[in-house]
Amino acid sequence: MKSFALLAALSLLATPALASDWAVDPTKSRLGFSGVQNGAPFQGSFGKWTAEIAFDPAHPEAGHAKVTIDLASAKTGDTQRDSALPQAEWFDVKAFPGASFEATGFVAKGGDAYEAPGRLTIRGMAKDVVLPFTLAVTGDKAAAKGHLSLVRTGFGVGQGVWATGEWVALDVGVDINLVATKSGS
Repeated sequence: MKSFALLAALSLLATPALASDWAVDPTKSRLGFSGVQNGAPFQGSFGKWTAEIAFDPAHPEAGHAKVTIDLASAKTGDTQRDSALPQAEWFDVKAFPGASFEATGFVAKGGDAYEAPGRLTIRGMAKDVVLPFTLAVTGDKAAAKGHLSLVRTGFGVGQGVWATGEWVALDVGVDINLVATKSGS
């Protein structure tokens, strides 16, 4: 169902030259997903994930992000859907417990808009994606919001009878809403 990673989100790691490390506040941040099942939209989120971020708005190309997601932590608030997500037809958490997104640089698009070209891996399938996001930095605090649209079957999510869009739409969204503080502040 629509949890991905990016799952993708906007985590940044290591300290490339010029980039500052940022510590994401998980209590104020959300890594979510959205989709449509039987014509009704739904949203969910991942309860367990980590984000390592290095970013300097003056030199976004020097940044790095790595987000790691515990797929078993996906919740939508619907008991039946939540019990199906970890199963082999969907995330198959026994074989693939985690998903990841890694960006090795960012692209300024003007104003507060950026893109994070990176590699998203779900169910062992890695694909290049571009996460558009906005970023507001005030002093040592930052807030990033982004949305990535994906086709879930491109990552093997939804197999067997779920491989068609008959009951669950093929298009899904990954949403990030991150709040971070510059490390060392």
